Amino acid sequence: MSDPVRLAKRLIALTGCSRTEAEQYIKGGWVSVDGRVVENPAHPVTGETIVLDPAARQEAIEPATILLHKPVGHDAISGPRPAADLVARDSRWADDPSGVRLLQRHFHRLTPLMPLDAEASGLMVLTQDGRVWRRLTEDRDDIEQEFVVEVAGEIAPYGLARLQHGLSYGGRALPPCKVSWQNEVRLRFAIKGVQGGQLRHMCAQVGLDVVAIRRIRIGKVALAKMPVGEWRYLPVGERF
Repeated sequence: MSDPVRLAKRLIALTGCSRTEAEQYIKGGWVSVDGRVVENPAHPVTGETIVLDPAARQEAIEPATILLHKPVGHDAISGPRPAADLVARDSRWADDPSGVRLLQRHFHRLTPLMPLDAEASGLMVLTQDGRVWRRLTEDRDDIEQEFVVEVAGEIAPYGLARLQHGLSYGGRALPPCKVSWQNEVRLRFAIKGVQGGQLRHMCAQVGLDVVAIRRIRIGKVALAKMPVGEWRYLPVGERF
């Protein structure tokens, strides 16, 4: 048996491509070893069958940003049931419109952003992209989020107007936000700088009990029809 060599070196010998090209093909998920895609150029190989996908292209490997429909009971940022664990190859939304090729490296070092209460569901962001991290961290309080809140009880007189402006939370007056009835039991909030527990507290101040909370939009990015527990990519050109 021959001594193991790096996959990139074997690909160079098979195709005549340069070292840079070989590593780019491998990192891009275009190379299989005995039928299994391998994305590590240093992966050791001996006599295995190495195949370069005929559709292989030389293209930059962009850091991934993933949008997850978080279920109730999972922790968005930290906690014993991290929602990040739901992001896997087989939980990608079948109707993902992004066109991004799935790579195993996209599941590494994903940072969750934009807090969402464990008892709430809806749109959640995880990213490898420093540009997205800065946008959703440094500008978080300036980005409008939209929530659908299912409620029970009888709203107090002028309660809708008070939800829009006039309530406080954590000892400070809340800035104005947009609140409207979606139907008889659901309120729609368009709000900036929302804090953990804030929506429940706001509703309680006008006599309403919260049954469920779902985040449906962050900035310009919407949850759309993505099923609970599934995820899609954020295309490079789509902005929050």
